Amino acid sequence: MPDGRDKRNELAAFLRTRRERIPPESVGLPAGSRRRTNGLRREEVAVLAGVSPTWYTYLEQGRNIRPSTEVLDSLARVLGLSEDERRYMHMLAHGQAPPANRSQDPQPGQFISEVVTALSSDDCPIYHANQNGDVLAWNAAAVSWYGDFAAMPPERRNIMWWTFTEPTARDRLVEWEDEARDYVARFRGVWAQRPQDKTLHAIIADLREASPDFNRWWNGHDVVGQRTRTRLLRHPVHGIREWHLVVLYMADNSFDAIIVHVPANEVHGAPPPGSGPGGPNGSLWSTGDIVT
Repeated sequence: MPDGRDKRNELAAFLRTRRERIPPESVGLPAGSRRRTNGLRREEVAVLAGVSPTWYTYLEQGRNIRPSTEVLDSLARVLGLSEDERRYMHMLAHGQAPPANRSQDPQPGQFISEVVTALSSDDCPIYHANQNGDVLAWNAAAVSWYGDFAAMPPERRNIMWWTFTEPTARDRLVEWEDEARDYVARFRGVWAQRPQDKTLHAIIADLREASPDFNRWWNGHDVVGQRTRTRLLRHPVHGIREWHLVVLYMADNSFDAIIVHVPANEVHGAPPPGSGPGGPNGSLWSTGDIVT
């Protein structure tokens, strides 16, 4: 199980991968042909962030030091971190999220009325999942577009496991690689919030062993937060369709969420679901076994 040293090592690896992606010329430094490392050097990051090069080296070595919120935000600025990456860095360093950056764009709310419509439709996939990716409940449309969750072993009824180990996932997810990398990056954010969770730790270990893709991208240390996004799904009868994925949380439970698929404007190839054979024909909800 991860302990304080593990989190320091994760922070060190995260900082190193972020540093290595910054082109020197983007911060006004010459690229040069004698650089032995990708991106910025440690001492360059330290100078730009206003900290001691030795201190920053210790931070990247996983030493037992505690950077202040101000120093972390300075590093976030120098390394060009997104708001999700900034939050992740603070979670690793301090065990809690920083105050929100108010300069970020507000959460889009244009899909609210469409969500209400989707919730009453038999054509829109909806499933209930927890932060570990365990799929707990689903409607008939989710089965039609993703597959039969009830047929999966309860311990593997997990959207991450499905994405990385089920061959059908690569067919159903039109942009499989982008989707899979995004899953890994969002899972890193979950891990930073609950590094002592034995179940979560076991899921990650199993995925790293079962999927070379997951293991490689996990080692890349990319991180993003949960958000409304779009997904292209391929149906064996209805063809390809674009959906807005809207994540709904209960006010008193941020661990579980309902993922609602709202139809986007464009339909690719075939009639909309439900208009021909093979369309969903069940009730709105079908409850599966709870997986913990």
